[in-house]
Amino acid sequence: MLVVTRYRVEGSGGEVFRRDAASALAILSHCTGYLDGVIGRNVDDPGLWTLTTRWRDVGSYRRALSSYDGKVSAVPLLSRAIPEPSAYEVLETY
Repeated sequence: MLVVTRYRVEGSGGEVFRRDAASALAILSHCTGYLDGVIGRNVDDPGLWTLTTRWRDVGSYRRALSSYDGKVSAVPLLSRAIPEPSAYEVLETY
């Protein structure tokens, strides 16, 4: 499972967002089913950021977010995401 969340970060908020996203990834990385995650910034629009994670399955992702640590560290960040679908089923890998 692939989770792609996008964020609009204005002005000098990039470093704060990067720190918050790194903290969330550090917590999520200890959850069962977490595979990996990345923080990215759009090359053409530096105010557009993404937090992308991969999970073994949708249940692992949902359990991670419902855990105490997930609620404290990841959910506040995810609540600032651009409101759009974020969970994707991986159909093929190469």
